[in-house]
Amino acid sequence: MEKLFQLKKHNTTVKTEIIAGITTFLAMAYILAVNPTYLGAIDGATRGAIFTATALSAAVATLCMAFFSNYPVALASGMGLNAFFAYTVCGAMGCSYAVALTAVLVEGVIFILLSLCNFREALVNQIPKNLKFGITAGIGLFITIIALINSGVVVANPATTVGIGSFSSPQFVLSIVGLLIIGILYYFKVPGNILLGILATWVLGIIAELCGWYVVDVEAGVYSLIPSFTGFSLEAPTFFHFDFGYIWSNFSTFLVIMFTFLFTDIFDTVGTLIGVAEKGNLLNEKGELPRAKGALMADAVGTVVGACLGTSTVTSYVESSAGVSAGGRTGLTSLTTAVLFIVALVLSPIFLAIPSFATTPAMVFVGLLMFSAVKNMEFDGDIADVIGGFVAVVFMPLTYSISNGIMFGMLSWVILKICTGKIKDIKPVMWISTALFALYFVLKFIGIIA
Repeated sequence: MEKLFQLKKHNTTVKTEIIAGITTFLAMAYILAVNPTYLGAIDGATRGAIFTATALSAAVATLCMAFFSNYPVALASGMGLNAFFAYTVCGAMGCSYAVALTAVLVEGVIFILLSLCNFREALVNQIPKNLKFGITAGIGLFITIIALINSGVVVANPATTVGIGSFSSPQFVLSIVGLLIIGILYYFKVPGNILLGILATWVLGIIAELCGWYVVDVEAGVYSLIPSFTGFSLEAPTFFHFDFGYIWSNFSTFLVIMFTFLFTDIFDTVGTLIGVAEKGNLLNEKGELPRAKGALMADAVGTVVGACLGTSTVTSYVESSAGVSAGGRTGLTSLTTAVLFIVALVLSPIFLAIPSFATTPAMVFVGLLMFSAVKNMEFDGDIADVIGGFVAVVFMPLTYSISNGIMFGMLSWVILKICTGKIKDIKPVMWISTALFALYFVLKFIGIIA
């Protein structure tokens, strides 16, 4: 262990690293319940296959992080990215499960190439800060509204477009109670507060079912909350389910989808790595992240593996900071977390029995954490930064699309820079992004793209 992870150099021990790895797993294991709920509803996918793909891709990517970079960072299918996959690409845009997986695969391959040639710093640095923070905050709101709709807290209303659900519904009540539970656990710094909140909400749901308040109606999509191991067998993931033919017949649409996956993945990864490294005092004297290439490569490889197994983009998890707070400083922490993801495979009946209303509190809380990026935005500076960032924030939840938020945020920013005589501020990456989104907008406007 000492030779592999240099424990003495990082002033840590095997015991500390294992405890930190367990802490990180508890903090992010909610994805094993959430991802099957999101992606399992897509035609061509099943909750069991998505669960297996989520656990395996998380284990592989986290092992890569342990051995490529020796950092205490864990990875799994990213929140926000899975929502974009399920509700925008396969939902609003009407693309198939195979097309979405193809976009994730291509994005992962490009990420690998960018990591090898060190281009990703320029890509990240040339995106205006307000847009970066706006995109993160917008994704937080997008995740929140999806969760509230799935649990019946927010419902359609013909008079006001949206409205509040039935106060007598167990799904409504337990979603709110679960959010309060997570808030209390978070306040008292209880490790694994999000996962514990999900489990507590689920247990309350089981009690509601036993008491007759929560009524099982399979035809209406209301299933029993009590897990069953009878006849249990682990469902295989969907291997290599791609549709490369779609690329040639719908090139501009595919580029927008892939580009959105890539942009969001890069922002998530770099931001998370820096944040976790700073918390663990792993940055060098220049504030740089040593062995960054290995860490980014682990993320990119995880994304490619995830696509091949049938799940959405794999990215670094900010919940890794929980393990760092518990003393994790090396890849042994990541190794421990990866092993636990593999162990979780035998517990799939438990995770798959957790209903969407039990994961709603977790989604809303994660949305809150992501939305907090809005505090870093500047609203009294350059008008292009102000409007571009704001448009990115509001367009995501209100148009039910992450790509719309990024597209209109960038278009607004570039147009305002040109109109205010600050064309020199526009970096190459912004020109390329704007040209891509403008082409997509025009093709959609004239009806070539549905």
